[in-house]
Amino acid sequence: MPIVNHLSYKMKVDNEQIDDVKLIGFVKNEDDCRKTMESKFGKENGDKYWKTHGDNNDKNIRNVTSMTTGYINAAFHAAETENCHCVDRNQNDFIPRKTNYCLGITNGNNAIPISECSETGSSSSWTEETVRRCCSKKVLYKRLPILNLFQNYQKDMAVSDMVAGITVGMTMLTQAIAYSSIAGLPPQYGLYSSFVACFVYVIFGSCKQSAVGPTAIMAIIIRENIHGLGPKFAILLCFLTGIVQLIMGLLQLGFLVDFISGPVSAGFTSAAAIVIAMIQVQDLLGLNYGANNFIEVWDQLSIHFREISIWDTVLGFSCLSVLLLLRKAKDIKIGATDSKERTSFQKFLSLFLWFLSTARNILVVVVCAVFAYVYVEWLHTKPPFKLSGIIKAGLPQIAPPPFEATVNNVTYDFFQMTSILGSGILIVPLLSLLENISLAKVFSDGKSIDATQELIALGACNFLSSFVGAVPMSGGLSRGAVSHASGIKTTFGNVYAGIIVIISLQFLTPYFSYIPKASLAAVIIAAVLFMIEFHVVKPMWRTKKIDLIPAAVTFICCLLFRLELGILAGVSINVLFLLYGSARPTVHVDKYKSEWGYEYIVITPDRSLAFPSVEYVRNVVSKAGVKQGYSSIPVVIDSRHVHGADFTAAKGIKSLIEDFVQRNQLLLFYNLKPSVVEIFRAVRPSEFHHCQTEDQLHKFLRDYFRSSKDTDKIKI
Repeated sequence: MPIVNHLSYKMKVDNEQIDDVKLIGFVKNEDDCRKTMESKFGKENGDKYWKTHGDNNDKNIRNVTSMTTGYINAAFHAAETENCHCVDRNQNDFIPRKTNYCLGITNGNNAIPISECSETGSSSSWTEETVRRCCSKKVLYKRLPILNLFQNYQKDMAVSDMVAGITVGMTMLTQAIAYSSIAGLPPQYGLYSSFVACFVYVIFGSCKQSAVGPTAIMAIIIRENIHGLGPKFAILLCFLTGIVQLIMGLLQLGFLVDFISGPVSAGFTSAAAIVIAMIQVQDLLGLNYGANNFIEVWDQLSIHFREISIWDTVLGFSCLSVLLLLRKAKDIKIGATDSKERTSFQKFLSLFLWFLSTARNILVVVVCAVFAYVYVEWLHTKPPFKLSGIIKAGLPQIAPPPFEATVNNVTYDFFQMTSILGSGILIVPLLSLLENISLAKVFSDGKSIDATQELIALGACNFLSSFVGAVPMSGGLSRGAVSHASGIKTTFGNVYAGIIVIISLQFLTPYFSYIPKASLAAVIIAAVLFMIEFHVVKPMWRTKKIDLIPAAVTFICCLLFRLELGILAGVSINVLFLLYGSARPTVHVDKYKSEWGYEYIVITPDRSLAFPSVEYVRNVVSKAGVKQGYSSIPVVIDSRHVHGADFTAAKGIKSLIEDFVQRNQLLLFYNLKPSVVEIFRAVRPSEFHHCQTEDQLHKFLRDYFRSSKDTDKIKI
């Protein structure tokens, strides 16, 4: 913004004499300054008001006394921004520049910085200044958290990060394979999505507990948006998700996630968890059918109920029971409460139970895979339960994401693919951010979360991961809990998790084919069961019952229709509630009696006036003036909460004033902000009475009552 605008705003009065003002600024060419002044105000005035103060040719300070705002603006236009300093008015000493401010006015003894240094007429200098600010040390350290990490990293942190990273990496392996089935993709694509993001997030990420990779929420969203058309659509969605997130991050649009309220988020998460669990029922029971939503699952279950595999069912429910029991193992107290009083064996047993609880997913999957391996390799017989099947071995090739796909002999170009992905291109980035922000808030310890930085981090993760065949990803809450319980110290723990995934892809993928589908289904169901947020219903009922409406609508729409539609419905209802509150503000009406015995009515709206609410406020005030004020008692509008108004509101207030004028009834605005006064004056009402202080209010009413008594217009 040009500094001249700031200058005019600071001084507020244009073309008005201002005394005792010093303009502080520096120019490199005095002739240019004189020419500018002369072109605006004539040679005589230009020379008169632009006098040199000081002998330094490179840093000439212009002393301006009794100068109008117009002259100051002209002086500014002539000023260059190199060698910017401020000057103490009394001592005329140069003050070293500590900020980016280059001009100031001193009025009295105070030096006032006006704006950041920027050349008023040169786009190249503005660009250079913008680049300089963006590349400042503060911004670089904020946008590249790894720089802070390198400065403060210590050996004890490295040990903790290694333990946590390996633990998270082992957890991620099973989740990556399991969540691939939710998305309707081959298992290797979950693994491809689990290692590049680990390294990228260390550079850009700010939440040490966040291990970016496949999640259950992202998987079900992918399933709904690729419509069964295969991995290429999912990879392109990951690429576009990254681009959208990076653009949102650069534009600082992280605040958009704030429009998804807690009740909407709870309804969405709970519905998604139920849908995910129901989709996994087919693998848990050993069935084979196609179903993508809650209703289809129940329909297919009723059709294929007689085809349930006993061995898959037994294995699936056994794994589910073990997982739920091991989840509580870490809560078992061994020995004394104080760890210092425990014996070595008790400490070892507590650590062993913690390990069993933390690594329960990988332990269950490995044990089941060993059983299957024994059946196939040792007994040379087909196992009685279904296996995951062959997983493509080796690391993925680095290649651009697919911009063309052929599915069932039908070729789709880029525009057709994006048309099929539809709203998912915008919904997936927002949900990815929402999931990661939710994770960060859980472990933030009350610290604020920089949503813009998380957008940049997730955008970089998705964008770069798409070049190795990854699908959209986010930070998983379950992995975050494992990471936190493992004692992670910094985001560098993600590096070890990524290494575990790379090693597994390179050497262990042949063995992943022995993992039973029922065990993976049990892992998923055990994880998503605790995502169902029934516990938020009671607090919402106690605090604000109306919040249950968007939560219930979101839950039902997500469950019966698409997840995106559920979120859209919930957000729409919240917006309607906000608009209704804006259109129907609370207006308090009270009647007071002064110490002189005169009555008056005080009306207090609880918020600013805008076009949706002005007619409502006008009707309330008019009705109070007629019924409670008998069309004669003065009405005072206490405007302490009115911080702004628009044109429609101003027109409504003008009509309200006219109503009171016709009834010969006083309408007085009390405590009205100067900016709002100017807005109301701009529509030119016939009468406009306002005051700022309580003394002015009482004086105005006292004078009004005295004049009314003299003319017998009001009964005392």
